[in-house]
Amino acid sequence: MILLIIIGVILLIVSFTLKSDVRNPLAKFSNIFKIVGILIIALGIFSSMFKQIDAGKVGVKALYGSVQSDVLESGLHIINPLLEVTDFDIQTQNYTMSADKSEGAQQGDDAIRVLSNDGLEVVIDLTVLYKISPMDAPTIFKQIGLNYTDKIVRPVTRTRIRDNAVYYDAVALYSTKRNEFQDRIFKNIEADFKSRGLILEQLLIRNINLPTSVKASIESKINAEQDAQKMTFVLQKEKQEAERKRVEAQGIADYQKIISTGLTDKQLQYEQIKAQKEIATSANAKVIFMGKGSAPVILSDK
Repeated sequence: MILLIIIGVILLIVSFTLKSDVRNPLAKFSNIFKIVGILIIALGIFSSMFKQIDAGKVGVKALYGSVQSDVLESGLHIINPLLEVTDFDIQTQNYTMSADKSEGAQQGDDAIRVLSNDGLEVVIDLTVLYKISPMDAPTIFKQIGLNYTDKIVRPVTRTRIRDNAVYYDAVALYSTKRNEFQDRIFKNIEADFKSRGLILEQLLIRNINLPTSVKASIESKINAEQDAQKMTFVLQKEKQEAERKRVEAQGIADYQKIISTGLTDKQLQYEQIKAQKEIATSANAKVIFMGKGSAPVILSDK
């Protein structure tokens, strides 16, 4: 649009120059240059009156370096042609600081190295999810500029993490106090961002790396705890098996006691007669010899 106006002005200048130099063979085209120049200037002015703001963005207006407080929402707007409009992305953005060279926002190892309460160096990988407050976009443009990521997001995040890590032991950061640490730095960073016109949506601690010696100690402790739990399970199982055998033995003893005390000679004789009767009526029994005072002899056909 500005380019069109500049081209139109150049054509007007050329037309006046040619008109003043009648000896120039192009002088007869001076009026044509003049008309075309005016049309191009008008087209440039007309097109510069319209500004389209894409979805997820706002436009910050500035007139001769003076930033205006109101913003242009997404859509098509008719504006002063002299205004300069700068687009600001108000969608969620992320900034990752990682030891992995292919993941971070900056090349190379960009993880945050902090000192814990016990003097050990802890390496933290972090992702910050944030966005610009639409109404604060003019203030950001005026006070910070477009490079708010490197001026605010990165330094504030790294500083707050280092400031808060000193309240925790390395092992606590790695295990039991990880969520508490994340909530704490979220509140600090959120307050700093808010004062600068940024909205902190989420803070994701992706990884916490401890020194090798501390890692080995933790793994050894975990293995020992797992072995202890396994031994406890085995002992409980053995106790249950011993209890089962004790109950079984007690049941057998009780049964034998009942048998030995509850049966009489007459009852045994009665049971013997019943058994003999069943055998005598059996199809396989042929002859039964009953001797006096002796047990019966049963002959079978087999």
